[in-house]
Amino acid sequence: MSIVQAILESPALHAAGWGFTTTLLLSVFLVLTKSWHGTLSMDFTDGIQKFHTAPTPRVGGIPIVLGLTMAWAKSPPDVQTMLTPILFAGMPAFLFGLAEDITKRVGVMPRLLATMASGLLAWWMTDYAISRVDIWGVDWLMKFTLVSVIFTAFVVGGVANSVNIIDGFNGLASTMSTLAFVGYAMIAWQVGDITLARVSLVLAACVWGFFWVNWPFGKLFLGDGGAYFIGFAMAWVAVLLLERNPGVSTSAALVVCVHPVTEVLFSIFRRMVRKDHPGMPDRLHFHSLVKRRYVARWFGHYSNAVINSITGFLIGLMTLTAIVLASLTYASKSMSTLLYVALCLGYVAMYARMVRQRWCSPVQFLLFKPLVKNHIAGNN
Repeated sequence: MSIVQAILESPALHAAGWGFTTTLLLSVFLVLTKSWHGTLSMDFTDGIQKFHTAPTPRVGGIPIVLGLTMAWAKSPPDVQTMLTPILFAGMPAFLFGLAEDITKRVGVMPRLLATMASGLLAWWMTDYAISRVDIWGVDWLMKFTLVSVIFTAFVVGGVANSVNIIDGFNGLASTMSTLAFVGYAMIAWQVGDITLARVSLVLAACVWGFFWVNWPFGKLFLGDGGAYFIGFAMAWVAVLLLERNPGVSTSAALVVCVHPVTEVLFSIFRRMVRKDHPGMPDRLHFHSLVKRRYVARWFGHYSNAVINSITGFLIGLMTLTAIVLASLTYASKSMSTLLYVALCLGYVAMYARMVRQRWCSPVQFLLFKPLVKNHIAGNN
């Protein structure tokens, strides 16, 4: 039996079907019953980063977590063993995000610390932590458990928050994260880590079940709870991929989630240049500019809701290119590193094109800070 057959003909595929169906049905149920819980769960339309046109429940993380729980119950023992830490360790990230979804009073720092706590809890449960970054000298430091664990918590927190940052339009975060899980499954399959490939596909199925209620009509939003939980799961799958398979380049794991990681790093840089707080919301994210510069112009005859959905799906599909390239270069540290740098510079070049209205060198755009500040300020 081939490796592909081993994945497709296993009980894990059955579990993925249960996860997809459960998430989908529970998402529909939340939409149909929003009059019962709307006073707590609704995301209203006021706010600088609000693009939707009607109050919408933002607790999509609940059906994803419950769908994953159902998938866990239907999974074979090896998949259950790997999913258990994801479910339990992901609870701090999920619950703090859900608390923000409901109360709107949980600050950025407590949520960041909660996602980092999820990373620490996952290490405590599994004894896995990032032990290499494929950089000479730095890898020596990573041999120290304290350094490795702190770095892992920081990475997990960063990736979890990056998924929350890109969650701006219908289908964007769910498309990106579904493809990312599929990308990790592809690499895991190629290196013979069948259990991790199955776990990744189960996670992809649960997120995909939510997608069909979120896109295209935006009947249910992921919310902070859902974004943080998915981000944590995505980061932890990457940690498992690297630690269980030494032949996989760390840069390949970054390439898979290059969009959210680059977005969060550039957002911090952008706000530092403007002397804004790193956690301050704005309408200068990559997806916001794509909508205003291109999609709104190309599809201006459609409603704003349709334009939002088109934008989200198109940008989410960018990850398709990343996972294909990562699956081809995962075994080469130099190739995957060059690829990651190229994709980051491509992102900056496209961003510069949207704010300057013409192409320029991404290096020039980044280094000439007054130019960055002036052009970005003009696009508020």
